[in-house]
Amino acid sequence: MKKTTKILTGVMLVASLALTACGSKNDNNNNGAASPSASPTASASASPSASADTSGKDFKFAMVTDVGGVNDKSFNQSAWEGLQRLEKEHGATVDYLESKEATNYLTNINQFVREKYNLTWGIGFLMGDAVKDAATKNPDAQLAIIDNVVEAPNVASITFAENEGSFLVGVVAGLMTKTNKIGFVGGIDIPVIKRFDLGFEAGVKAVNPNAEINKIYTGAFDKADLGKAAAASIYNDGADIIFHAAGGTGNGVFNEAKERNKSAAADKKVWVIGVDKDQSLEFGDDVTLTSMMKRVDEAVYSVSKQMIDGSFPAGKITTLGLKDNAVGLPDTSSKNVPADILAKVEEYKQKIISGEITVPTAQ
Repeated sequence: MKKTTKILTGVMLVASLALTACGSKNDNNNNGAASPSASPTASASASPSASADTSGKDFKFAMVTDVGGVNDKSFNQSAWEGLQRLEKEHGATVDYLESKEATNYLTNINQFVREKYNLTWGIGFLMGDAVKDAATKNPDAQLAIIDNVVEAPNVASITFAENEGSFLVGVVAGLMTKTNKIGFVGGIDIPVIKRFDLGFEAGVKAVNPNAEINKIYTGAFDKADLGKAAAASIYNDGADIIFHAAGGTGNGVFNEAKERNKSAAADKKVWVIGVDKDQSLEFGDDVTLTSMMKRVDEAVYSVSKQMIDGSFPAGKITTLGLKDNAVGLPDTSSKNVPADILAKVEEYKQKIISGEITVPTAQ
């Protein structure tokens, strides 16, 4: 029987983890699958300093992105930063392949399996079938997946309580909107994005039951133009805050907000709530109200480190939420969110952790 664990064994998720930025990467592959030899400078070619911990020097770790790409300024990039940290701190060899379309998923995973990587990550819900196929046909290979559950004895499945963190940014939006109209831009309509959606709505309604929420699903995680168009529609309808859970598509939401704010009066400016990473560091705190941090980087790092330590959670499900500091708001929120509202966020956070509030989910 599969064992479900709620907290990574022996791992404390640390909210103050320093993130390492990713460089851009050019693909020169067939059918959209990148070649490991084209990895950025902070990948397998780097070697740890003589004084560094080299416990992972004999280990090779890899990840396969979904179509958003490794530099999506969101989900995939965060995962790659987790592997880069593993390389820097423990001397492991790390690499990635970018998927340009869904047909690349299995091909890319199998490439790392053939090359005998100790662990290959599938980043995102959409990778589920490919990870399952590779795991079934290669029982000696070890794999892991983010945001999906693959039932196989050689796969570690990592999921997050995105609904809990999204509830908190919903509290911020509900208390800070001036128009009483708020937006949500999603990527593909899948369970993980629904968790963002439903948690956000619940948080808004908990503090502002009269607020209207306009939701648009773009159907993509890699189409900034669709995100921009969706944001334009929602802002035109009167919304002054949009929360996006759309990966690279969400970059277009920021672009639209920035364009509007160039000519807007101070009391008419619009805001974006970022996702996965502290997106104020990328897009600026002049347009980023706050972000719903999802510590994909810490999960990838921690589970990979467990393999080095000999305790890889193969065949298990690990779910990470507020009590693990795996989701929530970044410290930079204080730049734009008043202290009394942050205090209210903390109040709701503790109620969720204690079980007093159960946040709705798509599952």
